[in-house]
Amino acid sequence: MREIKKALEKLKKEAYQEYKTEDKPTKKESLSYFGRCVLYSSKLIFREKEIMTFALLQLVCIGLGYYLWVQMLDWIPEEVWESTKNSDNGSPADYVLLLWSFICVGLTTYPLGLLTACMGAAHFLHENGEESTIAKCFRIVLPRAWPIWIFSWIDGWWTVDRILERLPKKRDRVPLSQKLVNEAIYQAWKMVSLGFLPALIIGRNVTDGCKDSLGLLRTHFKSVCQLRIAYSALCWIFGIGSYIGCIFMAPFIISHMSCDNDMYIFYVFAGIPMLIALFFIQVFFRPIYILSACRIYSNYVRENNIPVTLPTVSKFSSTIVVFLVLAVIIGTVFLYRDTLGITRLLSIPYQ
Repeated sequence: MREIKKALEKLKKEAYQEYKTEDKPTKKESLSYFGRCVLYSSKLIFREKEIMTFALLQLVCIGLGYYLWVQMLDWIPEEVWESTKNSDNGSPADYVLLLWSFICVGLTTYPLGLLTACMGAAHFLHENGEESTIAKCFRIVLPRAWPIWIFSWIDGWWTVDRILERLPKKRDRVPLSQKLVNEAIYQAWKMVSLGFLPALIIGRNVTDGCKDSLGLLRTHFKSVCQLRIAYSALCWIFGIGSYIGCIFMAPFIISHMSCDNDMYIFYVFAGIPMLIALFFIQVFFRPIYILSACRIYSNYVRENNIPVTLPTVSKFSSTIVVFLVLAVIIGTVFLYRDTLGITRLLSIPYQ
C-alpha cells in the first residue's frame, strides 16, 4: 500500500508539471468534444446494459456511504458544535470524526472502484469482440482489486478534501493563490489518472500503469483535457444545483430542527438534493466519462503495441476480507460506542 501511494504521489507531481506547461482547451471546445463522446458511449451502453447496472450500483454505494458517515454527527452533542464558534482549537471529536470519515471513504470506494473498473472491462471486452456480462467483468477486475481499491481510496480522499476546501468557511486562512494551486494539482491528478485504471484492467502493474498514465497525458493531452474539463464543468453545474436545492429546502430543514443536534438534521436533509444531483451525474455522465477515457487509452495502447491481457479465470481477492474487517470495525463502533468511550470523547467541547 505504501509503495502504491508513493507511486501515485510521484505521478501526481509529474502530471502537474505537464498540466502547467500545456495550453488548455476552452470549456466550449471541451463540451463539444464531450458531445462527440456521447455517440460512441451511448451505443456501447445500449448494447452492454450491465454498464447502467454498474452506474446505478455506484449511486447506491455513495448514498449508503454518505448516510453512514452522517451517523457520527448524531453522536456529537449540540453544545460541542456551539463551542466551535468561540474557539480556534480542536477537540477529540475532530480526530475521531476524521478517522471515521477516512474509514467510511475506504468502505465506499471499494465497491465504487470495482464498479468503475467493471465499466472499463465492458469496453475492452467489446473491443475484443466478446460479449460482456456482469460476471465476466468482475472476473477481469477482481485479480486487480488491491491496486484498484488503494487507487480509489486515495482518489476518493483527495476528492473529499477538495470539496471541503471549496466550501465557504468562517475562518478561512488559506490564501486564494494556494487554493488555485491546489485546484490545478487536483485537476492534473484527475487527468493523469484517466489512464491508470484502464491500464490495471488490461493487466498492467502499478509501475507500468503510472508510465502509461503519464504517457497518455503527454501524447493525448488535448483529448484528455477536453474530457476532464467538460465532465468537471457538468459536475459543477449539478453541484451548484444541489446547493440551490439546499437553499430552497432551508425552511423545511429548519422546521425539523431541534435543540438536540441541528448539525445532524441539516446534513441528513442536505443529502437529498446532493443525491438527486449525483443521480444525473452517475447515470448520464459518469459512464460516458469512463468509457471515453478507456477509448482514449485504447488508442494509446494500439499506438504503442501494448499487450492487452484480460483474465478469464475468477480469483479470490483478499481485499474482500479486509473490506469485511473494516465493516465489522464500523459496526462495532456503531453498536458499542458508549462502551468503547467514543461517545465520551465526542462530548468534549472545544477549548
